[in-house]
Amino acid sequence: MGIIISCEAPFARKLNQYAKDDVSNDEVEVQLIFDTVRDHYQWMNVGWEDCNRIYRSIVHLDIKDGKIWLQQNLTDLNPAEDLVEMGVPREDIVLGLQPPYKRQYTDYGVA
Repeated sequence: MGIIISCEAPFARKLNQYAKDDVSNDEVEVQLIFDTVRDHYQWMNVGWEDCNRIYRSIVHLDIKDGKIWLQQNLTDLNPAEDLVEMGVPREDIVLGLQPPYKRQYTDYGVA
C-alpha cells in the first residue's frame, strides 16, 4: 500500500516540532503544508525581512513509489535520521537533495 503520513503521524508531529522552534522574525510566517492527497509535506517561511521577500521551503518531504524523499533541508537537523529512529527502514528514505549519482554512497535508498 505504501507509506502514509497523516497529520497525526510521528513525523508530521516532528515536523510541527521543528517548525515551532523556527527563529524567524515576527514578519515571517511559519507554515506547515501537509498535502495528504499528493503526498507533499513542507515547512515554509513566508513574509518579509526588511525590504526582502522571504519565500523558502525549509524542509520538504515527498512520498513517491512507496519511499520518503527528502527534497530539501535548510536546517542543522537530520530528518532522515529522525525517520530511521521512528522505524522507517533506511532503504525507504531517498535523499532527493543529493544528485542521483551520489545516492549510492549514502546510507539511504537510491530511488
